[in-house]
Amino acid sequence: MKVVKFEEYGGPEVLHYTESEQPKPKAHEVLIEVKAAGVNYADTARREGKYVVPTELPYIPGSEAAGIVVETGAEVTRFKAGDRVVALIESSAYAEYAAIPEQVLTPVPEGVSFEEAVALPLQGLSAYHILKTMGRLEPGETVLIHAAAGGVGTIAVQLAKLFGAGKIIATASTEEKLFHAEKMGATHLVNYSEEGWVQRVKEITEGKGVDVALEMVGGTVFNETLKTLAPFGRLVIFGAASGEQAVFAPGQLMKRNQSVIGFFLPQIMRNQELFQKSFQELLEYMNNGQLKLTIGGAYPLEQAADVHKLLQSRKTIGKLVLKP
Repeated sequence: MKVVKFEEYGGPEVLHYTESEQPKPKAHEVLIEVKAAGVNYADTARREGKYVVPTELPYIPGSEAAGIVVETGAEVTRFKAGDRVVALIESSAYAEYAAIPEQVLTPVPEGVSFEEAVALPLQGLSAYHILKTMGRLEPGETVLIHAAAGGVGTIAVQLAKLFGAGKIIATASTEEKLFHAEKMGATHLVNYSEEGWVQRVKEITEGKGVDVALEMVGGTVFNETLKTLAPFGRLVIFGAASGEQAVFAPGQLMKRNQSVIGFFLPQIMRNQELFQKSFQELLEYMNNGQLKLTIGGAYPLEQAADVHKLLQSRKTIGKLVLKP
């Protein structure tokens, strides 16, 4: 089968479109023909050797796969050949076929495309748990969402509205992206590429600040975001897309009872009850038309290197997908 893998850390050029042996499903695994694979910042971090946990080489990236069941292991009971499924996995979605543990698979409703389905697991679950589990967003509170036109951002804006947020402040780097965030439900728009965006957020909140902030840029953006927090405010950090790790003095949080909270989705996945409950809730929102998934582009698998470049250019809107 065809796969995309890397054997050394580096830029997009280390990704190679090549041949690999097709996996065979173990007793509790399902073999799927991959129809869509999600592309995420975590994939670029792994490729660069900068991911939260070590990445062993050689490595086939891709943690989201949607497709059709072609074979089941001897002890699989929930799925059969021909079923449409989606899964959040550790790796190996950048391939024509993937062997996936039965317990992490979820059926894809007939009205949902594979491209839409693959946009939901990582970014949908991340947005859900950043806001609800880690950010503890309460009805009426104000939330600040950076990169609000990105994969996590477009879902987070919609979920914040569904969760009852009062003000939803969306930031992005272009007017086009801000317009998209507004269509998703943002109540206030801020261009964080312009000077004075922190003051703009303070004006929107009438000096109070935001109750929950979603931050995945790192570096100076992290420190500037801290300045926007209200008393008892929570800043949830879930990445460092700039490649810069922020440095700050924890003591500054004490005066206003503020929190900086880390988020890592694999920890949520280890709690099967929490994982399944939240995923089903997201699917219900989607089936009811309350949650819309934005596909920024679907590309052939062999163009993975170009898609990584596109993602890291930070000029995209919504989810990027590879199609084997």
